[in-house]
Amino acid sequence: MTPKRRPEPVKEDLIFSTYYAPRGRMRLYKLGKELAQRYLAPSDLLIAIIGNAGAGKSTLIKGLFPGLELTNDDSGVNVKSTPLFTFSEDDFFSGHTFHIDYLYEKAFHQRYEIVDAINRAIDNNRRVVVEHFDLLYPYLGYNAQIIFGIGEEVIVARPTVFGPTPESIRKVVDRTLKYRLMAHSAEDITSLILARDYHYHNPVLHSDVKHGFVISFPDLPDISIEDLEQKILSVIAEDIPISPSGDSHIQIGDERVYCTGVRTHVKRSSEIEGFHFKKDYLYDPINKQYLLVGVVGRKEDAGFEDIVLTPDGD
Repeated sequence: MTPKRRPEPVKEDLIFSTYYAPRGRMRLYKLGKELAQRYLAPSDLLIAIIGNAGAGKSTLIKGLFPGLELTNDDSGVNVKSTPLFTFSEDDFFSGHTFHIDYLYEKAFHQRYEIVDAINRAIDNNRRVVVEHFDLLYPYLGYNAQIIFGIGEEVIVARPTVFGPTPESIRKVVDRTLKYRLMAHSAEDITSLILARDYHYHNPVLHSDVKHGFVISFPDLPDISIEDLEQKILSVIAEDIPISPSGDSHIQIGDERVYCTGVRTHVKRSSEIEGFHFKKDYLYDPINKQYLLVGVVGRKEDAGFEDIVLTPDGD
C-alpha cells in the first residue's frame, strides 16, 4: 500500500508574533479572523491552542474557524460527542476539521486513544484543532504546525526544532493572563462609575494597552482624573465580588454591567493590583480623541526571551 503524502509544509520566517488580546467577544472574533487570514495555510493539519480557563480560547477558535462546532462549551460541559473518535477514512462524508479539548477528553478517554485518534485524522489529511495542546505534547511526540497562545497577548508561532515548545508559550500566557483579568475588571468598574457618577454612556471607545486599558472620548471630559481614580480605588478596596450575569453582562456587587467577555475577570475587586491612571488625558491628533489610560499590576518579565531556544556553538 502506497503511503499517503502529506501537504508540503509552509515555509516562512515567522518565529512568533504577539497581539493584544481584546477583552470583548466581537473584538476577539475580529482578531481571530485576521490571524486566520494572515497565518493559517490549507496545509496546516495540527493547530495548537494554549491558554488557561477564562482566557478566551473558545472565542478565539470561533474567530479562527467560523462554523467549527466545539466539543465543549466555556463551562466544560460536553455539547455533543467528539466526532474525532468516530472518524473513518472510509467515510466519504466525514468532516475535514475536528476540534478536541484535551483537558476535557482525558477524563473520558485513555491517553493513547486520544493520540491514536489525532494521528489517524492527520494521516488522512484532516485538520485537528487541539485545546490545551501543551498537556498533550509530551505524549504525542511532535509539535503542532502552528500555535496560538492566549493570555494578556495572543501569541502566534510556527515551531521549528529550536522552538517554541508548547510549554514555553504556556509559561508566558499563564504569567500574563492575570493582568488581562485585572485590566478588564478595572475597565468595567471605570465604565460603571463614568455612567453612574458622570453620566458618560456608550459610545465611548475602548482599546488595549500593556497591563491596562484605554477609554477614548470625542471631547475633553470635564472629569478630574484624580477624583475618578479615588472612586475606583474605593471599589477595589471594598473587595466586591465580580461574576458573570448572562452572556452579555457581569455583576459588580449590586450593579449589573454590560460586558461581552464575562469570564475574563478577576473574581473580586481586591484582586486588582497597582491600579492607577496616567495623570493627564492624552490627545490623539490623528483620530482627534482624548484618551484616558488606566494601568494595573507592575512591570514583570513575561519570559518572551525564553520562547525560542538558541543553539550552542557557531
